[in-house]
Amino acid sequence: MNKLKVAIIFGTRPDAIKMVPLVKELKANSNINTTVCVTAQHREMLDQVLDIFKVVPDYDLNIMQSRQTLEHITTRSLEGLSATFEEIKPDVVLVHGDTTTCFSASLAAFYKKIKVGHVEAGLRTFDKYYPYPEEMNRRLTGVLADFHFCPTPSNKANLLREGINENAIYITGNTVIDALKTTVKKDYIFKNEVLRNFDFKNKKVITVEAHRRENLGTPLENICNAVRVIADSFDDIEIIYPVHLNPAVREVVGKVLGNHSKIYLIDPIDVQDMHNLIDRSYMIMTDSGGLQEEAPSLGKPVLVLRNETERPEAVKAGTVALAGTDRENIIKLASKLISNTDEYSKMSKAVNPYGDGKASQRIVKALLYEFGFTDVKPEDFKV
Repeated sequence: MNKLKVAIIFGTRPDAIKMVPLVKELKANSNINTTVCVTAQHREMLDQVLDIFKVVPDYDLNIMQSRQTLEHITTRSLEGLSATFEEIKPDVVLVHGDTTTCFSASLAAFYKKIKVGHVEAGLRTFDKYYPYPEEMNRRLTGVLADFHFCPTPSNKANLLREGINENAIYITGNTVIDALKTTVKKDYIFKNEVLRNFDFKNKKVITVEAHRRENLGTPLENICNAVRVIADSFDDIEIIYPVHLNPAVREVVGKVLGNHSKIYLIDPIDVQDMHNLIDRSYMIMTDSGGLQEEAPSLGKPVLVLRNETERPEAVKAGTVALAGTDRENIIKLASKLISNTDEYSKMSKAVNPYGDGKASQRIVKALLYEFGFTDVKPEDFKV
């Protein structure tokens, strides 16, 4: 029997973190021929992940430009991937999440009549502009996909409501939990100088990450003002904020939070530094989707700096709380977790609903089943 030809596509740092464990699992299987293609929608931050995990792409479209637009990302990805698919002729294309690379790769595969597998499928806010453009990227990918690899049962339920065939849906857990198994270490030495010299043992650290497109402007200003009040209000709290490279983010963050003795604004850090920073933090405040999954695995409460989340199972499980972008509400919820040990303990000890570190294994088994290499269908992930 010929090998299964799999093309795995990603273009951003968060995607790479979640897809690298799957790349490793695919390449370890003797029945699969794996081709890795990156669009480099994010260049420098993507390369950090590739270097750390020692993944060398077979194809690199290198599309990133200064102040690139969604239209630019979409058209260059679509054209580049179409040519790549024509050359390698894969049996299935694997895409991840909700990036513009994800949608463009799915569309390119559809045009070539190649099957699509959507990793991290079924997340929804049901508001097409929040998050923007991610909500529509993942919904459109869902329409184009042939196989849907959902992290949780609620993601599957979303797809069933949209008319997706249940036989095409697999509950796998999230591949980011697979990645955490290899990155977090007790004796880890940080690469970032500020983190390497920081006294984590004697200080409570809140790690902040806020950069999403829909939070630019007033919402980000509200978040930063709340962070400053929190730093001023508690003697034992210090803030570490890896600031996104987007000039619109850096301008606001620098203006509101710069030159504060208890707030450390650092450049973006690689995935190893970030995962180990989470592990040594007291709590996390973020508008990132990935951190809502990663931090609970390490027992860290998360305040979500967004008005909606496509990860409601985390709210239900009690591992995260939705703080929104209102200054006073952020201060209120953060203060409760800092001051109330019972509230903190309740969140930090809640069971993470996002996986057991075996998501990549389940996805590979599902592909082998779908393409006739095995008669055994993988069991769904269960909390």
